[in-house]
Amino acid sequence: MGQQQLLLIILGVIIVGIAVAVGITMFQDNAVSANRDAVTNDLVQLAAKSQQYFRKPTSLGGGGNSFATLTANAAGMAFLVSTAFSNNDNGTYTVSTAGTATTVIFTGVGKTAQADGTMPTYTCTVTASGYTIAKTN
Repeated sequence: MGQQQLLLIILGVIIVGIAVAVGITMFQDNAVSANRDAVTNDLVQLAAKSQQYFRKPTSLGGGGNSFATLTANAAGMAFLVSTAFSNNDNGTYTVSTAGTATTVIFTGVGKTAQADGTMPTYTCTVTASGYTIAKTN
């Protein structure tokens, strides 16, 4: 009888150990997924702000139907958002390709590592009429 109880205890410890390992893995997967969603949401906000900037006249501090003043540096981002937004809890955002008269491209890099150790990276191409977001990593 004692041997049977010992085997049941060992089996119970193994099952609890497996359950804890699965729970940790699920938590990490959820954290990565939440970070991806947050980065894409921030890029959508940047797209909306850049389209607003595009439509605003230059006399009011806008682009005057052009993205050309959105340069690929901190000054370009400063036209749209504060420096706090450029590097927030979700990720880091930059103008990856300087704006032209018709388009501007942003890059967002998440802060939660994926299973392969890389950070999720997305690009957002914005035009006057819309935007597209693509996962690059």
